[in-house]
Amino acid sequence: QVRLVESGGGLVQAGGSLRLSCVASGRFFDINVMGWYRQAPGKQRELVATSTSGSSTNYADGVKGRFTISRDNVKNTVYLQMNSLKPEDTAVYYCNADVRTTAWSSRSNSWGQGTQVTVSS
Repeated sequence: QVRLVESGGGLVQAGGSLRLSCVASGRFFDINVMGWYRQAPGKQRELVATSTSGSSTNYADGVKGRFTISRDNVKNTVYLQMNSLKPEDTAVYYCNADVRTTAWSSRSNSWGQGTQVTVSS
């Protein structure tokens, strides 16, 4: 069972920066994709950014050029550096990992509990 724990959320003024971290722990064989999603009040959860174990990255259009995802495969940690934050970035940010528990098992999605990011205008 894999456990994802996010940290780094908080309250920041527009134009400011935050760095989110997510650590994967527990018993698993490997992780391929790790990423960040967010959910604002009254809206569906949406992709923010993903990173594969080979460091290929993907970003939502609205965060390109402002957010950077990075990953430490040794520490099983994924980061999200968020710069030039806007009020519309306010949401609960969730970590996601595509995990294989054994070498023979299929992959499954795991989610963290979420961390609140609030950007004031």
